[in-house]
Amino acid sequence: MNWQMLTAIGQLAAVFFGIPSLIYFAIQIREQTRERRQAAVNALTVQWGDLTKALHENAEFTGLFLRGVHSFNDLDAISKLRFSAFQNRFFKNFEGMYYSRREGILSAELWDEIDRTMSDFLAYDGVRQWWETRRHWHTEAFASVVEIVPPKG
Repeated sequence: MNWQMLTAIGQLAAVFFGIPSLIYFAIQIREQTRERRQAAVNALTVQWGDLTKALHENAEFTGLFLRGVHSFNDLDAISKLRFSAFQNRFFKNFEGMYYSRREGILSAELWDEIDRTMSDFLAYDGVRQWWETRRHWHTEAFASVVEIVPPKG
């Protein structure tokens, strides 16, 4: 047996052991990616739930929110501040979801649900008024998305 024959056998062995190893590695990476995406979606869902608690756990804030969605401009200064703080968290949540969609973490189906929710909120005059005054609090990429969301009417 010469060196060329040994080299050929070595290369053949590398192929037989290397390819299955690469396939196994690719499967593991795909599974880890899926798990990371699911964890990110779960985190976004928890954030959303925590955010909306304020609307059903605090009657005073719920009243302020209802006044604000109908007319942000008619709110007094303190109410504008509270409404703005909530809306900013609300839209930052939407923005986080937008970037998750852009990075492929959220599926198109989940993003469509978020898009419909934004559409419902943007149908309110007060939310549109708030957005006009606070648009600059968000990235240009996300603001461009909000601008094209057709308000449900």
